[in-house]
Amino acid sequence: MFSHMLRRKKPFGRASVTVTVTPNGNVRLNSTSTVTTSTKTLNLITSMFGKYVDKTSVSSWNSVISDLARSGDSVEALSAFCSMRKLSLHPNRSTFPCAIKSCSALFDLRSGMQTHQQAFVFGFGSDLFVSSALIDMYSKCGHLEDARAMFDEIPDRNVVSWTSMIAGYVQNDRAKDAICLFKELLVEESGSFGREEGFVDSVLVGSFVSACSRVCLKSVTEGVHGFVIKSGFERCVGVGNTLMDAYAKCGEMGVSRKVFDGMDENDVYSWNSMIAEYAQNGLSAEAFSVFRDMVNGSKVRYNAVTLSTVLLACANSGALQYGKSIHDQVIKMDLEENMFVGTSIVDMYCKCGRVEMARKAFVRMKEKNVKSWTALVAGYGMHGRAKEAMEVFYKMIRSGVKPNYITFVSVLASCSHAGMLKEGWHWFNRMKCEFNVEPGIEHYSCMVDLLGRAGYLEAAYGLIQEMNVRPDFIIWGSLLGACRIHKNVELGEISARKLFELDPSNCGYYVLLSNIYADAGRWDDVERMRILMKNHGLLKTPGFSIVELKGRIHVFLVGDKEHPQHEKIYEYLDILNVKLQEVGYMPNVSSVPHDVDEEEKGMVLRVHSEKLAVAFGIMNSVPGSTIQIIKNLRICSDCHIAIKLISKAVSREIVVRDSKRFHHFKDGLCSCGDYW
Repeated sequence: MFSHMLRRKKPFGRASVTVTVTPNGNVRLNSTSTVTTSTKTLNLITSMFGKYVDKTSVSSWNSVISDLARSGDSVEALSAFCSMRKLSLHPNRSTFPCAIKSCSALFDLRSGMQTHQQAFVFGFGSDLFVSSALIDMYSKCGHLEDARAMFDEIPDRNVVSWTSMIAGYVQNDRAKDAICLFKELLVEESGSFGREEGFVDSVLVGSFVSACSRVCLKSVTEGVHGFVIKSGFERCVGVGNTLMDAYAKCGEMGVSRKVFDGMDENDVYSWNSMIAEYAQNGLSAEAFSVFRDMVNGSKVRYNAVTLSTVLLACANSGALQYGKSIHDQVIKMDLEENMFVGTSIVDMYCKCGRVEMARKAFVRMKEKNVKSWTALVAGYGMHGRAKEAMEVFYKMIRSGVKPNYITFVSVLASCSHAGMLKEGWHWFNRMKCEFNVEPGIEHYSCMVDLLGRAGYLEAAYGLIQEMNVRPDFIIWGSLLGACRIHKNVELGEISARKLFELDPSNCGYYVLLSNIYADAGRWDDVERMRILMKNHGLLKTPGFSIVELKGRIHVFLVGDKEHPQHEKIYEYLDILNVKLQEVGYMPNVSSVPHDVDEEEKGMVLRVHSEKLAVAFGIMNSVPGSTIQIIKNLRICSDCHIAIKLISKAVSREIVVRDSKRFHHFKDGLCSCGDYW
């Protein structure tokens, strides 16, 4: 007989005792010890049995256990199950599924195995519904082999059994096994006679589609989509939501939107998924559009998750004003202390260049998890404020929050942005032994970048060769970038060859190697790179800059003449250029192709997109206000020098977020200390 379990972590134990129930609900054991049924369970039992009535009805106990399990009170449900067993009542086939479900919800494998044993003792081990519940329990506890053993022992499986096993594979990141099992089901169903029509239901199909979304193959997703249509589930909201996610993970946002639009109705999960998919794929304008449609044209009310996804879109696009308006809505809905929404606000302000506002939002959060702390560490790091990033990190550890994989990526990236080599090495070596975080590809990438930019190119190359994971294009790209800074041709060629294999369609690597050759005066090799790019049909990624002004987004390309104010912008740039030359500014033409004459090189630099965006921002904003620019590529050295001088000439702070980090220009200086 199982002992009473009132706490989640306390497992069942065996006891052979005489049990009586007193009128006040206490359970007496051997007349010497007493275990008290919890107040919540006792109240529910009393409401069903009456205060002094003998509690011997198994069906009534089943109702108590079921009600508690359905309401999410899993500990209480197991408490009721124990109380029932202490009365020596025999559970039936309706008792065990809810008790096992409670073990699943608590991820309590030991209690689940003991409940399995009891089900076996009472003759329900092979019962279809008990077996399905056990499959789910073992899957959620990570014991897939036990789950599959249960599944294989079922003589006549039903839709619940198949769904439990397929969902178990999906939950444990074994999507291919889930797909294979579903194929087995289709083969078995096609050869079955007498099985009820419509054996495959929407829940089972949804689990299968979820498995396909983990595989992230367009052909697989299209195949399952065809099956969904053929089976008549294309308009089912649950299946549609999962199918949307599957297409989005394949990068097919247009098809994902068609699925969304084709559903009979969209629930809050549908709307949230569509917004999140757009935001995660860098399509912030589309995410904002869907949110507006949800607010203005839908009966579904947005919630905390919705606002978090919109804040993600704001963070990715740098839309500060839109982000502030969402923050206002969060305050109105009294969600500012919500841990997930609060973390999204911190992340949004960091990525929109307002790290102090992020800090204030962080302080206002009553509860913080590892993601909240990590967001602020990463925020300070990307703004070049490594000292503050490390202070937050140390405070996080002192508060008892254990840093995770992403936290250490943020810590090492912060050290890399500030050139803190000693501290970076310290935490790279300590993360495994002190916090049991195995270094991964992102950590190695940060260290290669840190070593390379500090001039330790051979050490960076040595670290790559010692890695316990295969280096990817990001790591080799970091080394190639460092070779460009320090003009190392030999390691640059090694890095470039690896990159041409890993990411052959990226012309940026050809350009970097060409620049390394140009610095070394190897013009024949420069020409060879140009020919290779031409033969492969590769074009340099066009640079563009974005500035948000009065709620509107303005985009500028290199040499842009499409903007309505382009004539005034160029006139103002000429005025600025005269002021800069007066303080000694000379264009840094090293990034311009060598076959262009010096005067033309200067003209090319003058029309870089970030300069156009800065000029437009100064012209159209209040004197003294901060100008915020987003650049899709790394800011060039000439623009970096020029914007430093412009910030002093016009007495403005200019914030530029490029593809690597933030640059805060003020009084002729940059927050990066010219180390980027």
